[in-house]
Amino acid sequence: MRILLVEDDFMLGESMVVSLGRHGHTVDWLQLGSPVEVTLKTEIFSVIILDLTLPDVDGLEVLRRVRKAGYKIPILILTARDDIDDRVKGLDGGADDYLVKPFALQELLARLRVIVRRESGYVESDIKLHGLIISLAKNTVEHDGKLIKLTNNEFKLLTTLVIKSGRVLSKEHLQQALYGWDDMASDNAIEVHIYNLRKKVGNQLIKNIRGVGYIIEK
Repeated sequence: MRILLVEDDFMLGESMVVSLGRHGHTVDWLQLGSPVEVTLKTEIFSVIILDLTLPDVDGLEVLRRVRKAGYKIPILILTARDDIDDRVKGLDGGADDYLVKPFALQELLARLRVIVRRESGYVESDIKLHGLIISLAKNTVEHDGKLIKLTNNEFKLLTTLVIKSGRVLSKEHLQQALYGWDDMASDNAIEVHIYNLRKKVGNQLIKNIRGVGYIIEK
């Protein structure tokens, strides 16, 4: 999934970008809260990880502005504040979950999976669709009891389409999901990944809506 990380602690932010990246996520990182709204106007993310103690705008105010603007993107608050009032304010203000620092990476990963599954309408730990069993925890795909070997980008592309199944995703959306801000991909990178995925999971799973994008139907 593509994650927007809003965290001013440089060492923690850098560590999270690397750690979450190793687990197959694309992470774009802001160290201030004020650019969040502008970023959401032009970029597509699966979830926001939001620190409350930011140098320019309080995280609760960032949360309020995002929800007031109508963005329904899942938000996980990550903060050193462990006061119950802050937790209640965050959850009542529209956050989907709350994790207190210091935290274990595995718990953060599990909470992110739960949030995205819930937002996408899936409740089980494994996503079962069109004969495939996709494990977000293990980053594996099975068909008829056999593992399908996918590259990291192929897995990210497949899960992006599956989590948004029933919706057409543009090439730009998919490119952002795979590469975020930092990596520059060739113009035909998505077409190449789609071609390779179809060879591995079947030609009929991923449909091309000409001039619009790609879709996996529910």
